[in-house]
Amino acid sequence: NGSLSFPAALQREKLSNTTGARYNPCGAMQVKFYLPPRGERTVNILIGSASSKEQVSEYMKRYGRGTGVETAYQGVKQYWSDLLGRVQVQTPDRAFDLLLNHWLLYQTVSCRLWARSAFYQAGGAYGFRDQLQDSLALLHARPGVARKQILRHAAHQYREGDVQHWWHEETGYGIRTRFSDDLLWLPYAACRYANHTGDQRIWNHTIPFLESPPLAEGEQERYEETKISSETGTIYEHCVRAIERSLHFGQHGLPLMGTGDWNDGMSQVGAAGIGESVWLGWFLYHVLQEFVPFAEVQGDPDRAARYRAIGEKLSAALNEQAWDGQWYRRAYNDQGEPLGSITNLECQIDCIAQAWGVISGAADPDKAFMSMRSLDDKLVLRENGSLICLLTPPFNETEPSPGYIQAYPPGIRENGGQYTHGTIWAVIAWAMLGEGNKAYELFHILNPINHTRTDNEVQRYKVEPYVMAADVYSVPPYVGRGGWSWYTGSAGWMYQAGLEWILGIQRQGTTLYLKPTIPEEWPEYTVNYRYGQTNYEIKVENPNRKQSGGSYLELDGEELEKVADGVPLVNDGRRHRIRFVL
Repeated sequence: NGSLSFPAALQREKLSNTTGARYNPCGAMQVKFYLPPRGERTVNILIGSASSKEQVSEYMKRYGRGTGVETAYQGVKQYWSDLLGRVQVQTPDRAFDLLLNHWLLYQTVSCRLWARSAFYQAGGAYGFRDQLQDSLALLHARPGVARKQILRHAAHQYREGDVQHWWHEETGYGIRTRFSDDLLWLPYAACRYANHTGDQRIWNHTIPFLESPPLAEGEQERYEETKISSETGTIYEHCVRAIERSLHFGQHGLPLMGTGDWNDGMSQVGAAGIGESVWLGWFLYHVLQEFVPFAEVQGDPDRAARYRAIGEKLSAALNEQAWDGQWYRRAYNDQGEPLGSITNLECQIDCIAQAWGVISGAADPDKAFMSMRSLDDKLVLRENGSLICLLTPPFNETEPSPGYIQAYPPGIRENGGQYTHGTIWAVIAWAMLGEGNKAYELFHILNPINHTRTDNEVQRYKVEPYVMAADVYSVPPYVGRGGWSWYTGSAGWMYQAGLEWILGIQRQGTTLYLKPTIPEEWPEYTVNYRYGQTNYEIKVENPNRKQSGGSYLELDGEELEKVADGVPLVNDGRRHRIRFVL
């Protein structure tokens, strides 16, 4: 291989141009030129893909001569400056600022939305639930991205209401499954988008459905060509079909699990069509509550009333049938046996079943707080590489098997490791309870920068400090080691948790609400928020060392009467100052 000072390639007249099996998965290019002492030469190497030789020629003309490359480079810099500059924060925690101001949105856009691929998962597919969630992190900076994503995913819903779990647009093929949560992310995202932007026109946008024979009895999935139906529906109608398809409940009054809910690995919990999901119950309740106001606006009051009644019944079932004494259970399998119970030897408690009890608003307040205390006690590891486990103890010998999650070694990925995407919801849950110290502590634990501050930490963590890792190992001798990095939905959720739930920057239409839930040690922080062509300079002060709440709100030097009413946003191209006191 040579050395850094004298690479082997410089010793050869030409590279071998040899490819094939067993070779290292890398490439090298060689350009020959003479460089005199103190000389300078610019070499541009163009890497990419093209659909034809003609397009290759076009690219060569565009970038091969003159200032084409430099112009493109400046355009790229300007793009990221504009995108990341929409919201900038300054807090007492520099590592917090670095993630929110730069890396989280960069990871979300470049890896999750554009590449849909990374070092550990080279797939390139759109995931129905995946990019919908990712796009929500762009609501403040680029709300149009979320709108486009909602329309794109609605076009991959079947007439019956279920959806493609993932698809490749290049091939026109995707997979139809029995996953129970995918379809509900469509109304979830649509409600989030409409609430944030005030854009109600999206509900009337018409999109075609897909068509194919429904999965037969015993057929769990089918990889097939995407066929567009002649039948169309508005986004509102697409969301209705998704919800209606999800209104199937088991013996405990909870929604059916199918071959997996958010946790794909629990693929056998409800494969026979009997098992029920507690987490899906919380999520379905939340979607119903958010959708009801839009149903009323759409002139659908009977449906709104029906969904409200279903939500009340579901909430009662969750608090009665899913409560385990100190926390909420995770699911019931096809045999009617609980998962996530103190009676289980493995998977006694699961993170997302506790967090979403709070996020949904359906959990009894006392039970919600107790369940989060149990989460903190049993799932948060604070020594030897702090992390938050998705569940504990890991699956290893559970019978009947919960699914392919048990094929992972204990403590790896979803099987009891820190599966970061789901554990971030615990941050949001603590923030919703007004517990700023807890919310910030867990955010601090999840921040990859805090896993690489010393040489020992770097040697333990072993992956990049500037992007979120999908998972972190939780069992010896690899406690604290990062797993798959870059391609993870945790980047978008980490951004939302930090900006909207810790710093409390929440927008609804043309109103900006400030709902901070911060560590009491923070004396103040600032946020520069761009609304259209208008800059809002926000200063939040915490003189009494509170964790949440608000006592004073000021806009451009004038006190606003009610803190809870928020700040009216005006795109007048001017600079405005907001002062908020906890």
